[in-house]
Amino acid sequence: MITALPKQDGAVQAVSQRKRVLLDQAEASGGEQYLGGKYNSTYREDDLKFTQFLIPPGKRVLELGCGRGDMLAALRPSYGVGVDFSARTVARARALHPDLHFVLGDAEDPATLAAIEGPFDYVVIADTIGMFEDIDGTLRLVRYLCGPSTRIVISYYSHLWEPILKLAELMGFKSRQSQVNYIATVDFLNLMDIADFEVIRQEQRQLIPVRLFGLGPLVNRYIAPLPGIRHLCLRTYLVGRPMRQFPDRKFSASILIPCRNERGNIENAILRMPRFGSAQEILFVEGNSSDGTFEECERVRDAYKGEWDIRVLKQDGKGKGDAVRKGFAAAKNDVLMILDADLTMPPEALPKYHAVIESGKAEFVNGTRLVYPMETEAMRPLNFIANRCFAYLFSYLVNTRLTDTLCGTKVLLRRDYEVLARERDYFGNFDPFGDFDLIFGAAKMNLKIIETPIHYKARTFGETQISRFRDGWLLLKMVWFAYRKLKAI
Repeated sequence: MITALPKQDGAVQAVSQRKRVLLDQAEASGGEQYLGGKYNSTYREDDLKFTQFLIPPGKRVLELGCGRGDMLAALRPSYGVGVDFSARTVARARALHPDLHFVLGDAEDPATLAAIEGPFDYVVIADTIGMFEDIDGTLRLVRYLCGPSTRIVISYYSHLWEPILKLAELMGFKSRQSQVNYIATVDFLNLMDIADFEVIRQEQRQLIPVRLFGLGPLVNRYIAPLPGIRHLCLRTYLVGRPMRQFPDRKFSASILIPCRNERGNIENAILRMPRFGSAQEILFVEGNSSDGTFEECERVRDAYKGEWDIRVLKQDGKGKGDAVRKGFAAAKNDVLMILDADLTMPPEALPKYHAVIESGKAEFVNGTRLVYPMETEAMRPLNFIANRCFAYLFSYLVNTRLTDTLCGTKVLLRRDYEVLARERDYFGNFDPFGDFDLIFGAAKMNLKIIETPIHYKARTFGETQISRFRDGWLLLKMVWFAYRKLKAI
């Protein structure tokens, strides 16, 4: 049976009987959340807190199925638009949040979405995805409101919880709700792929969606996100980006070379540097060496003046992390790249890293030394084993397969790094290596992360700056730190 749905301009849109029932429910409830009431404040608080973690304030946000607009308002957008098909609900939202914009219409109606001015930084579909009658078709419409950096955030109930939620309705702990699709995550992934969205983050939350004498929030924070257990959680969150390639895009590159006691490698870095990108600059950031590295950097800069754009900076603090922050703050080109001065990562491989960013295949590229065979003595056995163990842990923490988090080669867009730097307070100045500050920041920003293998070479000059046992202990602390900041939210 087909009925009519009112639209913003007073016209009507034909809808199915199923959607008419959902509309009647929304009109009757006035936009209250389905898991409402005094019994479910824990559920609401956790859901809101995690959505705020995924979407930082000050962004352009569109929410489809916004209800009374409480979620949209809590995200503190610079420009917020909510869409809902209930006239009563939209009127309530406008009264509660006059600083936001609310559209009366069906999120599945092309005319409704066409009247909205994009692009948006984030598109939020919280729970209403199960009410759509054409999920992949609607997602294709949403793509027209997306820019290259837009993220779509979808949250929904796990299909495993359908019997429990039905029981909660019978017992009065949950508002009655009919004909909602409880779709398995694997099916959502397929639908997003059909609509040309790439899922870059998947999280599960809330094993106990009630307070339960304070036990619920504790379990939900520290136990529910653990591997294996998380698949039993009530809530699933997917973060995706539009799949879009840019074959003709041209970016300039800033190559940062942190160096300390690497005097013998400085000129070789320039001699072996390939030409790539629309322009290049090379920044040596010297870390108070005792072997004349700073003077060598200045000599090389002067010797190759006219051939290369070279700058030499001296660190104010200590450690590679400090060098990376100083160098990236001074960089002026589009793509930021790190090349370790020991040259165990061949400079000749830099163009393929640049191409991954330039083409749009990823927004953060991490090198890995553990795919191809490496030269004898390039990495000590104990370091190799530790790298493998930490790779598993960090892959879980950042929702991306990483085999070699300590590879010095990291590449990202300068505009993304500037956002990362502005939001660094969330993590603080915690990383002496310089690797995890970038990896965790990229994960928090929901950047698309890709690993690219390199042929790892043995050192030809100097000694490693890494201490296996001291830095191994720091890595263990880093795992716990990342768990608290990225999982135990």
